[in-house]
Amino acid sequence: MVKANSIPKRRLGSSGIEVTAIGLGCMSLSGIYGASSDDDGIALIHEALDRGITFLDTSDMYGFGHNEELVGKAIKGRRSDIVLATKFGNLGGRGGKIADGRPEYVLSSCDASLKRLGVEVIDLYYQHRIDPTVPIEDTIGAMSRLVGQGKVRALGISEARPQTIRRAHAVHPLAAVQNEFSLLYRTEAEETLRTTRELDIAYVAYSPLGRGLLTGAVEAQENLAEGDARRRHPRFAPENLTHNVALVARIAEISRRKKCTPGQLALAWLLAQGDDIIPIPGTKHKERLRENIGALAVSLTDDDLAQISKAVPAGAAAGLRYPEAQMKSVYL
Repeated sequence: MVKANSIPKRRLGSSGIEVTAIGLGCMSLSGIYGASSDDDGIALIHEALDRGITFLDTSDMYGFGHNEELVGKAIKGRRSDIVLATKFGNLGGRGGKIADGRPEYVLSSCDASLKRLGVEVIDLYYQHRIDPTVPIEDTIGAMSRLVGQGKVRALGISEARPQTIRRAHAVHPLAAVQNEFSLLYRTEAEETLRTTRELDIAYVAYSPLGRGLLTGAVEAQENLAEGDARRRHPRFAPENLTHNVALVARIAEISRRKKCTPGQLALAWLLAQGDDIIPIPGTKHKERLRENIGALAVSLTDDDLAQISKAVPAGAAAGLRYPEAQMKSVYL
């Protein structure tokens, strides 16, 4: 068991901010993966803080503001315990737009998030999706004004490709890039990692468990609750899921030898890719939270890592990681 005061820390680039090596993604606490309860969500965040997790990740997109409000309630009286990250600019198709990176939208979004969260400063503020109609320099320029105003401590961007990262970083140093990264999604992630390492930017890995696939808990679409967004994701479609479950079975076999769960093995593999990688697995369940933290105690040799990588080669997963329409808004 990993003790609260023994969770290792990792740097957010050159920002001077340190966070626990595993954070908590809070998106699922707002009904994205089926029904959720605010009381249970707050209790889960308290459990994470009590177990030593210091890094919480939310967005104004999750529940259209609900998630930030929930996180704000959960951290009341405990603000000094955490590094708080949130995001702006992901419209998800509202008004016919995938994203909004206009400088005026940046400034108004930050003020709205501060109010919902009930805090005076956001530690890490991301552009959630890149707006192809606004030069990245204009968006980051506005975000840097927020740093100057003391409303934000450090900047990041999400779902950005290497060229975009370089352009953004030239305007204001980025502390983190948040892109998907897991055993099931590696090719673009590893390409991005080469750039973030060159520029001393942390890589915050979302969906490090492949949206639950790598835990072994999803063997058929019937395992997913009504209203679970994964029912629309190609990797969970019946024609792809059988193939992907077979990949996970290979991980499960190795995990049995290592005396850990498949999810812990997948997280341990990701953590071992470098100290600049910070996974932020999300969950609604305390037992899964405890399991995720337990991944920090899983020790992998070079031979173990090679076996795991060979068991699930880069590009082996079947199906796109998002529905086709949403793929137009990622890795821009």
